[in-house]
Amino acid sequence: MLSNIWNTILYAPLLNALAFLVSIVPNGDIGIAVILLTIFVKVILFPLSQRSIESQIKMNLLAPELKKIKDSGTSKEEQAKQTFELYKHHKTNPFSGCLLILIQIPIIFALYYVFLKGINLDGGMLYSFIHVPEHINMNFLGILDISQKNLLILAVLAGLSQYFQALLMPKPIVSENKDGSFQENFTKSMHTQTKYVFPFLIGFIAYNVSGAVALYWITSNIFAIGQQIYANKKKKLALENAKDVSWKNSLK
Repeated sequence: MLSNIWNTILYAPLLNALAFLVSIVPNGDIGIAVILLTIFVKVILFPLSQRSIESQIKMNLLAPELKKIKDSGTSKEEQAKQTFELYKHHKTNPFSGCLLILIQIPIIFALYYVFLKGINLDGGMLYSFIHVPEHINMNFLGILDISQKNLLILAVLAGLSQYFQALLMPKPIVSENKDGSFQENFTKSMHTQTKYVFPFLIGFIAYNVSGAVALYWITSNIFAIGQQIYANKKKKLALENAKDVSWKNSLK
């Protein structure tokens, strides 16, 4: 039952889209088709992922106000009430970012699975109006056979692109207290691991799977880097506007 839903809604459409792209790209280059399909899916998911990033940015902007509430010394009930009012006033939801990420995960995983299975375009999963590509070229740009594993250059690029993506992510705001709360320490630890450990893990995995999967990761990361740069610019403008409003209010 679940496998049928998975194949019908996610896996089959992506596999057919890949077959279509292979049939129209120059020389049937599967690498170019992988890049185009990854970008296509990322563009479709852009509104969701962008709202998730913006939700994260909002939470970072509200961090000083949340700290004031936490350090106010009032009861837990009063702190919860003030926190709720703060979220309501700024029209934000701390859980919306997580929900949007959860919606994207099955789609991204299905895309990854299409490449992981070895890109079989001659099976029975193709729609009647999608023809099996006449020519499938696994040599990306005539240089790399992305059907093979242990492609060091792609593994290194996957790890580096993952590092730069993590580098651009908003830093968690923690209290000045050295001990900090469990949540703050956990957040800081996760941020450090995402920045320094995860890129090595991605590079290691990319080295041990097919080049198509590694190429998917690189493309996905580069798209995410561009998206994060765009979001960071919006955050900078929001901070400048907030400072401008605060300065004007101080003159009144």
